[in-house]
Amino acid sequence: MPESYLEIERHRAAIARTEISRPVRLAIEWSIINQDRTFFDYGCGHGGDVQRVGNLGYTSAGWDPYYYPNQQITPADVVNLGYVINVIEDIAERNQSLIKAWELTRKVLIVAAQVLINAPSKAQLAYNDGIVTSRNTFQKYYEQEELKKYIDQVLNVDAVPVALGVYFVFRDEAEKESFKAIRFFSRTYTPRVRIPSKRFEDYQETLQPLMEFFTKRGRLPVKGELANEQELLTEFGNFRRAFAVVLQATDEAEWDAIAYRRSLDIQVYLALTHFDKRPRFSQLAPEMRHDIKAFFGSYEEACEVADQKLFSLGRPKVVQTACEKSKIGKHTRGALYVHVSALAALDPLLRIYEGCASRTIGRVDGATLIKYNLDQPQISYLFYPDFDTDPHPALKASITIDLKTLYVTHRDYANRANPPVLHRKETFVTPNYPQYEEFAKLTQQEQELGLLKQKSDIGTREGWLKCLAEHGVEIRGHQIYPIKES
Repeated sequence: MPESYLEIERHRAAIARTEISRPVRLAIEWSIINQDRTFFDYGCGHGGDVQRVGNLGYTSAGWDPYYYPNQQITPADVVNLGYVINVIEDIAERNQSLIKAWELTRKVLIVAAQVLINAPSKAQLAYNDGIVTSRNTFQKYYEQEELKKYIDQVLNVDAVPVALGVYFVFRDEAEKESFKAIRFFSRTYTPRVRIPSKRFEDYQETLQPLMEFFTKRGRLPVKGELANEQELLTEFGNFRRAFAVVLQATDEAEWDAIAYRRSLDIQVYLALTHFDKRPRFSQLAPEMRHDIKAFFGSYEEACEVADQKLFSLGRPKVVQTACEKSKIGKHTRGALYVHVSALAALDPLLRIYEGCASRTIGRVDGATLIKYNLDQPQISYLFYPDFDTDPHPALKASITIDLKTLYVTHRDYANRANPPVLHRKETFVTPNYPQYEEFAKLTQQEQELGLLKQKSDIGTREGWLKCLAEHGVEIRGHQIYPIKES
């Protein structure tokens, strides 16, 4: 049928969801949408996000040309343009929708679109720069990098990838850089009190905000950064004296470790800004500027240290050597596998290397393991949704990024009769992982019974079940039981 005779039914592309859409959920998780900000869904479809965001207690409204044409279009702090641009077949109109959504945005625009990770069916009809679906709707499938370029060019911005097909566009440069940096902040915990002195106990409540601040930033605050600053300064004179009381009651080495890890976090963030237009020092949030001064002395010095690490990744065997030396993760002949919770504890070189992938696609939502390929410049994200509960979870999906081409490949294992399964789960995580001991105990029992000897046979579900049957055992929870004769 000639293109001119096609009448696309855009409204049929709207999905009636039973929960908050992924882009909006991510915005809530990252505190982009919060109690102090208004939310507007531009092209809200059936209005599910508007209703559910409102139910969470946030100020929420929306408009849709088909379902809610009479609702007022109003500016808001956070505007969502979720899966709208990919269903508009007219390119000029598509651009105008993006521009209009940005005009409505005071702080952050959420843009989400369908990303091409599996080729669409060849049975679908090509139309303009997309395809017509069986429901007579239009779909434009973007490559991840193509989507960023499109947003950047139309709006003259630097959109930040959050997940596959999801970008945040910030009005404020400092907020954008803070968001990019915080994604590389490792999780830290406030050191526990070991030797409670009388003076510490007398002022513990007053000192608590200071301890929490140091845990988060790895340094002492400067003037104006602490809510109870006046109370602390009146009692102790300065922050250093106040913290000296904390050090008497806790292990100083633990605080030093927090500071060291935070300095590494900043190096990882700054190394990855090299790929974009690196922000000027004045464009960083005040707390980040204070962090850099505390850890490096100057912005130039911090960037130089970060760039040295980044450029070293281009040298032969550097990544391979870092992987082989890693005390964290499971080593195989061709790769290093690490649980996502252990990423921040890796060598900074490996964190930066993974960041080269995640800077393109954002944090991969729901991924369990990160695979560092030793033979090729590739990072893979593996999905084992039952990792914590299933003693030998099956692989559900994988996403691989080629770091040379930035091409994203998706593989689905969910419907495979014989998917790969995991063994020795404790090797993927760090010893402070909640179920580490449980995992390690099971592995020890399996080794003692000889279950793990035939590595090539037990790597799939069928092979593993056959191995268990041959040994006359079954696993429930993370315990091994003999199979009872019927």
